[in-house]
Amino acid sequence: MALLDDDAWQGRIWTGSWTGGGGGTYPVREPATGATLGTAGRAAPADVAAAAERGARAQRAWAAAPFEQRATVLRRAGDLLLAHAAEIKGWLSRESGAIAPFGDFQVHTSAQECYEASALPSRPYGEMLRSGLPRLSFARRVPAGVVGVIAPFNVPTILAIRAVAPALALGNAVVLKPDPRTAVAGGVLFARIFEEAGLPPGVLQVLPGDAEVGAALVTEPGVRIIAFTGSTEAGREVGALAGRHLKRAHLELGGNSALIVLPDVDVAAAASVGAWGSFQHSGQVCMATSRHLVHRDIAEEYTAILAEKAGRLPVGDPSTGDVALGPLIDARQRDRVHGLVTASVTGGATIRTGGTYQDLFYRPTVLGDVRIDAPAYREEIFGPVAPVTPFSSLDELTTLARDTEYGLSLGILTRDLQAGLDLAEQIPAGLVHVNDQTVNDEAVAPFGGVGASGTGARHGGAQANVEAFTETQWVTVRGDLPAYPF
Repeated sequence: MALLDDDAWQGRIWTGSWTGGGGGTYPVREPATGATLGTAGRAAPADVAAAAERGARAQRAWAAAPFEQRATVLRRAGDLLLAHAAEIKGWLSRESGAIAPFGDFQVHTSAQECYEASALPSRPYGEMLRSGLPRLSFARRVPAGVVGVIAPFNVPTILAIRAVAPALALGNAVVLKPDPRTAVAGGVLFARIFEEAGLPPGVLQVLPGDAEVGAALVTEPGVRIIAFTGSTEAGREVGALAGRHLKRAHLELGGNSALIVLPDVDVAAAASVGAWGSFQHSGQVCMATSRHLVHRDIAEEYTAILAEKAGRLPVGDPSTGDVALGPLIDARQRDRVHGLVTASVTGGATIRTGGTYQDLFYRPTVLGDVRIDAPAYREEIFGPVAPVTPFSSLDELTTLARDTEYGLSLGILTRDLQAGLDLAEQIPAGLVHVNDQTVNDEAVAPFGGVGASGTGARHGGAQANVEAFTETQWVTVRGDLPAYPF
């Protein structure tokens, strides 16, 4: 039976059961066609306070449950993701514009996030400490309580579950606010997955909503930790608001990731790597290759091959055809991408291919001779655009690569592996891939950026997850009452 065959979710939010949200409803739209696929519930700020109270009650019993029970629920969730892969991929295709291979990647990685999280409940959760007094002294990790997760539209399953799964596994309750544009793939599906997996009611709640709902989640006293993935602009606001309310915020934000191409590479192979980094999922990935820094000796050849590859990529509706790129998420995003392209051309860049669109389908675009003051060079694009900027020396390259407020991902293509590692040490980035493009993710690896790209590695890997979603508590135990001087 399909997860969403029952229409109980239509027009409702998940609070342990399907109920009406205080904000009404959202239409679930297909960006490729404009068709309405269904109706999602719309939460209101008042729903957040009720969810936090409900979650706090449910969390106490969930944290006290045997660790095997929590592990079992997470394993079941991973199994269910794989068992319903075709249905989930269908929603990813129609709701977010993901092509089939990108849907495969999301389902696989989301399941792996659950499997990795299922190992967290059985991990050692503390350490014995020395004490100068006659007592037992130790530090232990305890659940934070209720965790708020705010997830974006672009990779809705992975970017929700990578926080939801470890937070649940470690004994927390979770209030998830998916982006309204992907309320089903990023929210409704997880409500159904964990319901089927046996998660007790109230431990996970799903509240699609707008920025006001997000702000309510950040300021709600009952929510102790915020895991936010989204734009740098929004992340700054979330971080500032969380700071004023003295709560931790894990921020995974935007990127302007460079792919460095040194002159010793196979140029055709390098251009293929670069094309994948810039054009997969129509560039709507925070790690997308946003700047191609190519040695001047091979820059023209690289740009020509990259443009030839881009020009042959089919663009269209991923639910009806075998295409390489689907639609952008909405007209606002399309217009922003096109504005960056046209402004950069006005500033001296040349369009080698692309730069046009039909409806929400933006042609993969290659820009040559891009100046360092061009908007397509300096800003996060979040669209299928590959700006190429030449460099002449390693000193110039290092300056160019460092000249950004972002620090998410970095790719370095070279036959000289030591040169690649040396460059990596000089360029701030949370992720570095020598001889690969910038878009890589695995459930077992720490993930996060520096600078305007976020607050560091807070997702992925057991150590990062335990630190992200628990509190440290110091405990001492004496056999007898001590004698004090008064």
